[in-house]
Amino acid sequence: MNDFLMMNPVEKYLRQDRMPHIWCPGCGIGTSLNCFIRALDESELNPDKVCVVSGIGCTGRVAGYVNLDSYHTTHGRAIPFATGLKLANPELKVVVFSGDGDLIAIGGNHFIHAAQKNMDITVICVNNFNYAMTGGQYGPTTPVSALTTTAPYGGYQTPFNLPKLAESAGAVYVARWTTYHVRQMKKSFQEALAKKGFSFVEVISQCPTLYGRRNKFRDGLAHMEWFKENSVVKDHPATSEISLGFRTYTLVGKFLDIERPTFLDALNEQHSHIRERYK
Repeated sequence: MNDFLMMNPVEKYLRQDRMPHIWCPGCGIGTSLNCFIRALDESELNPDKVCVVSGIGCTGRVAGYVNLDSYHTTHGRAIPFATGLKLANPELKVVVFSGDGDLIAIGGNHFIHAAQKNMDITVICVNNFNYAMTGGQYGPTTPVSALTTTAPYGGYQTPFNLPKLAESAGAVYVARWTTYHVRQMKKSFQEALAKKGFSFVEVISQCPTLYGRRNKFRDGLAHMEWFKENSVVKDHPATSEISLGFRTYTLVGKFLDIERPTFLDALNEQHSHIRERYK
């Protein structure tokens, strides 16, 4: 009985036979997963109706660790796989949990079209500013001037502003938090899970082994302390104004929460009109 009372509430949602995990000490992906599991645990969703889909990369390992129906898909294809799941069984709550490289680089086209269609899925993007699993290369969200293995003198390409991309493509819920903001992150996950339509939460995460080490963050804790001191919480700002720079402040908060018909709702509505027309 005492062992039961002392059990961590997230344990039942994890595949214990897969532990210990492969993430580096100080990595923020575990924090993100912890917040997601707690949000799921406090929601009224039936775990048997929740599916988690991930792609390739450090964050892609989430699918292998959660004790839910989960799918570890090919690189960049998590969202189309999730779309197929949702269309085949609309009763499922489908969650895509992956990284910035997987979702926005090779998977970028799928991201914008799923948002445009307002597919009823939740997308969580852990953004650590580089391709961490394959050596710390320059990625689609790497800030200008930041150092990576493929940009040893600093990057020069303007990174994607992910909340702006999601909103402009058609998402109905958009939020961003850092791994320091665990309570706010959990609340946003709960809201995103409850939202009908394409919901998107960006999690700004430290990567101490690769990105952090090259960019003068001595360890994961130092990077989280930097998040604490340099984050500004603001609800519903214009997403065009919240791009991320190198060692500049990070604007976090809930940026968008609107309603519009989902892909299936719009499709069913159209078909009902067609049936009426040809009765």
